[in-house]
Amino acid sequence: MSGLLALLDDVAALAKVAAASVDDISAHAAKAGSKAAGVVIDDAAVTPKYVHGFEAARELPIIWRIARGSVFNKLVILLPVALLLSSFAPWAIPPLLILGGSYLCFEGAEKILHVLLPHPEQGGPDGSHAVEDPAHLEEQKVKGAIKTDFILSAEIMTISLSAIDAPELWIRALALALVGLAITAAVYGAVALIVKMDDIGLWLSRVGRLGATRALGRGIVKGMPWVMKLLSTVGTVAMLWVGGSILVHSLAEMGWHTPEETIHHLAEGAAHLLSPDLQPAALWTVTAFIDGILGLIWGLLLVPVATKLLMPLFGKKEAAH
Repeated sequence: MSGLLALLDDVAALAKVAAASVDDISAHAAKAGSKAAGVVIDDAAVTPKYVHGFEAARELPIIWRIARGSVFNKLVILLPVALLLSSFAPWAIPPLLILGGSYLCFEGAEKILHVLLPHPEQGGPDGSHAVEDPAHLEEQKVKGAIKTDFILSAEIMTISLSAIDAPELWIRALALALVGLAITAAVYGAVALIVKMDDIGLWLSRVGRLGATRALGRGIVKGMPWVMKLLSTVGTVAMLWVGGSILVHSLAEMGWHTPEETIHHLAEGAAHLLSPDLQPAALWTVTAFIDGILGLIWGLLLVPVATKLLMPLFGKKEAAH
């Protein structure tokens, strides 16, 4: 009996330790997730454009494929790499983030150039054209979305890891995995809701018992094409904003603080022109605007390098996007 009681006491002690560990993991995950909120918003804005133009029946399967790729990016590739780099080579993280930020700047700048200077195969400023092989186009879109998600996920995981101050490696790993799963579910759940809003509106217009309900459904159906265009624009701007901010912050991490400090001083100067209540919003807006302009300039410089040199080098045709 005494042995059984001792065993139960040990089990209770282990349960308390496990509960405390779960609390630690949850607390670290919540803190890390809040730090990465800005990039999460950008991720949600970027993704809907990858399902634009497909049949309604293919929207959710495409989002599911991208979400699975995002989980693979975060948990299978980025999680172990982030933990290894943070433990053994923290100096390598900023240069890698600069490469990722440069890719986002290139993507955003290239899409703007395609709108301003449409190629003949694009069919027009909106990029609409007849698709002979929808399956091939879907595969290209999914691969492009997963590549973009990889860059944004790398930033999310890096920011999240920097906010987790637990000394135990396994707690950092579990907290980071929890952040990755929660963010993926939130982002792609929101994206799925956005892209299916027109179907929801159509359903309301057909089955609504009240005239106001049916009118709301018709309004959603009419308004969603404009919402999708707006999200596509926001997604492109987000690429430039996030890419520029990654570059500026990573350069500061590598010891060159001048760009980050200059942007901060300019944003503070603009914010001080307004009332105290508006200063935080103005500080964020000016900082984001300057980061986006820098991202656009850097992306425009990279476009000829990538399209004339790198893509032919790797056997890819120009304007692959």
